[in-house]
Amino acid sequence: MFLCLGTGIGSGVFLGGNLLSAKNNLGFELGHMIIQKNGILCNCGKKGCFETYCSIKRFKDNVKNILEINEISSIELLKKINAEKNNKKIKELIDDFIDNFIVGLSNIIDIFEPEAICIGGSFVFFKEIFYSKLVNEMNERKYVFNKEKMPKILLAELGNDAGMIGASI
Repeated sequence: MFLCLGTGIGSGVFLGGNLLSAKNNLGFELGHMIIQKNGILCNCGKKGCFETYCSIKRFKDNVKNILEINEISSIELLKKINAEKNNKKIKELIDDFIDNFIVGLSNIIDIFEPEAICIGGSFVFFKEIFYSKLVNEMNERKYVFNKEKMPKILLAELGNDAGMIGASI
């Protein structure tokens, strides 16, 4: 399983070494799986989609609103977040992101039973904020049906370029 967290949440599902193709759409729209009943309105028209809570764009927009910042690069934003480690609103935002991400990942795990979930996209810029906490809480909470076979949660070796390279293949 590959998830590309950036502007939205893109996904790729591999079975037996082959990329699965969806029947009617370009791909599996896991970003539009509902994780919050009657939640935030998504650009797709539904409410509570996974990507409205866990896209990196949404996270960055929320941080910029809290810190009252306009345009800024991901690297500079990461520096600002690290400088604001004790900011209660930033801590809550990170915790909420991880809580929502765990809900989405748990659904994906229960449906597909992957051996591994690889995360790419601009998520990798924020790995020091999210990754260890996500993996630890995912393994601790185990909000999945089969608690004995938790998949590995990996970061894409190609970082933010993984989706672009995959799309060009």
